Amino acid sequence: MSLGAISRETHEAIAIAMNRIGGKSNSGEGGEDPIRWSPLTDVVDGYSSTLPHLKGLQNGDTATSAIKQVASGRFGVTPTFLVNAEQIEIKIAQGAKPGEGGQLPGKKVSAYIARLRNSKPGVPLISPPPHHDIYSIEDLAQLIFDLHQINPKAKVSVKLVAEAGIGTVASGVSKANADVIQISGHDGGTGASPISSIKHAGGPWELGLTETHQTLIQNGLRERVVLRVDGGFRSGLDVLLAAAMGADEYGFGSVAMIATGCVMARICHTNNCPVGVASQREELRARFPGVPGDLVNYFLFVAEEVRATLAQLGYEKLDDIIGRTDLLKPKHISLVKTQHIDLAYLLMNAGLPKWSSSQIRSQDVHSNGPVLDETILADPEVSDAIENEKEVSKTYPIYNVDRAVCGRVAGVIAKKYGDTGFAGQLNITFTGSAGQSFGCFLTPGMNVRLVGEANDYVGKVLNAQLD
Repeated sequence: MSLGAISRETHEAIAIAMNRIGGKSNSGEGGEDPIRWSPLTDVVDGYSSTLPHLKGLQNGDTATSAIKQVASGRFGVTPTFLVNAEQIEIKIAQGAKPGEGGQLPGKKVSAYIARLRNSKPGVPLISPPPHHDIYSIEDLAQLIFDLHQINPKAKVSVKLVAEAGIGTVASGVSKANADVIQISGHDGGTGASPISSIKHAGGPWELGLTETHQTLIQNGLRERVVLRVDGGFRSGLDVLLAAAMGADEYGFGSVAMIATGCVMARICHTNNCPVGVASQREELRARFPGVPGDLVNYFLFVAEEVRATLAQLGYEKLDDIIGRTDLLKPKHISLVKTQHIDLAYLLMNAGLPKWSSSQIRSQDVHSNGPVLDETILADPEVSDAIENEKEVSKTYPIYNVDRAVCGRVAGVIAKKYGDTGFAGQLNITFTGSAGQSFGCFLTPGMNVRLVGEANDYVGKVLNAQLD
């Protein structure tokens, strides 16, 4: 749910609620306001001068989205945006409209939204169906490498749509070094989709999750990735069903907006949402009724339903039923439309992961291994220049196995100074043959020069000048 598609009030209320309970909200595409990245310390009677448009706040609340999204449009994707992520999601498509891309109508691009997306007010913002740097699984692996490079502490997730053959794709994504795979069903992202897509596009999350889980088990890859699923989740029962089919994590979208005030008027694209949930008009946003506590209460009830049902089944924790398709059985309903559907495929047991879900979720971020940037950052002159904002000139040899060079250096600078705050100057010259993504994510203050040749994606997500 991007900021732009929904209002600032809704986006921030959802993020605060998820941070309170230890969950993760997703930024959606379009960047994020840096003011949201610090905990609130000025709350009085539920109001804060930092976020004056919200109510029901508490000191210590944080409005940051733990998951920062990289979509095909790349609006607002800057080094600072990425280094402030707990997890970075590569959105390949949305469940309700696979292969269609996206569009934020010009009337929803306010001055605030335009600033975050580095655009102009009133201009429609189109996200193309494909990522223009992903046309193969190798390209996806490179983007995952790039994101691990700039933020080595953030897990990288890849969002796929439930469809036939998704298991093969998910196996490739796992081998591409993704930490998380998200399976999105046809009910995911309905608020941003045309009615024809809502009714006719996408597939059930149950089929996509089952195929993905079984294929990863068969290929010995299940322990490498966390499986997350979303698409129409409403209750604790949905969580339990998904767990039995192999999911480790569970995503809620539309129902989270309903808990914060959405009345399902289904006019999200018009900018006329009557309760300000999906509008950028100030007079409508002023009607927003939600508080973070409402969403917290909803998820507490979902968790209580899960806990109570597990107790009835005789299990102590959710880990105990993940992948246990033997606990499921089909409902026999004699409807003409569904009487010939065979659900045996969903009940197949390909085996269980060798690790528990908790172990899979708690494993370290997949590493890029030794990289040239570590050598650069270990150079005392470079580290001193970054720390004290000095100017330094250095020369290093480079080889075609050195990929995403300077990405991690840019991440260190962005974490400390933001996108434009670094007053020093790093003049770095490389000699040789650079690997893919040379000079990715550069920030102002980095002057990078290559004497030689480079592979694909030179200057990807460039935020500064490159010679």
